[in-house]
Amino acid sequence: MSDVARAAGVSSATVSYVLSGKRPVAPQTREAVEAAIAELGFAVNTAARSLRTGRSSMVALIVPDIANPFFAQLAATLQEELRGLGIHILVCNTRARRDEERALLAEALQQRFAGVVITPFRLLPRDLDALHQAGIPVVVSADVPFGSADLVVPEAKAATRQALEKVKAARRRRIAMIAGPRDATGGDPRLELLRTLAPQFGTSLPRELVVRGEHSREAGAAGFAELMSRRYRPDAVFCANDVIAIGAMDKASELGIDIPGEVALVGHDDAFFASLVRPQLTTIRYPADEVGRAAARLLKERFEGRSVRRTVQVKAEFIARASV
Repeated sequence: MSDVARAAGVSSATVSYVLSGKRPVAPQTREAVEAAIAELGFAVNTAARSLRTGRSSMVALIVPDIANPFFAQLAATLQEELRGLGIHILVCNTRARRDEERALLAEALQQRFAGVVITPFRLLPRDLDALHQAGIPVVVSADVPFGSADLVVPEAKAATRQALEKVKAARRRRIAMIAGPRDATGGDPRLELLRTLAPQFGTSLPRELVVRGEHSREAGAAGFAELMSRRYRPDAVFCANDVIAIGAMDKASELGIDIPGEVALVGHDDAFFASLVRPQLTTIRYPADEVGRAAARLLKERFEGRSVRRTVQVKAEFIARASV
């Protein structure tokens, strides 16, 4: 770093500011430092930096299903937002298993990661205690509060109302839901919200028309088949996410059931494929890019010294397409 400073005609501290992004540097000065870095072939030794600071430049993004496009977009946005701080994102897949969630948190603690962003599936709030005690900031992306961690949470009541209005306008009265597993962290707020709002639209969500499974395409197919086997089968099915909804579409095609002619279908998240399938999937958009920006903002505030817990709400939006 001293060699770069001499070549650029600046102080070592200025080189440090350019590399870390912790303080503003004049564009002309930044260009001179970057030119010197390129000429000398200088590379930051992140291992040495971690030894000196006692913290790595990595943030762990821990998600239940890396194949879900929602989490892919979340990872991309988080990376873009934190790159200027010299932070890198390590994406970790838990397969919605509690033992994997705990093991990855232990690794983040051992490696002294700069921070953790997590969508917990079967984790408990107390599992974050060791990270809090070590001063490692944690941001939780979930539908419900999670202990003392910073939280990014959806505001989906208005969008769910609009979805129910659309279903009612389509003259559907018997609604069902393919929900997540019973033992998921925080229960299933999307199910509870739908159940709470349904009576306002002249319908209800009876227990016998709720089926549960993992947040997977296979679970969507199995859940849809189970609902269609009911004596009084539903004419509208809500799904906990779009991946489940695609599985339901698969099974409907296999069973010769027309969507939306016989059964209306509503997803959640608005993954990129929701507008590519036929019929195009009606869904509730929970914007992954906004979730990523909110999580990055909360981490930056922690890096800058904020100590009080914060919650950021991200507004969901109803997207009307052809499956209702």
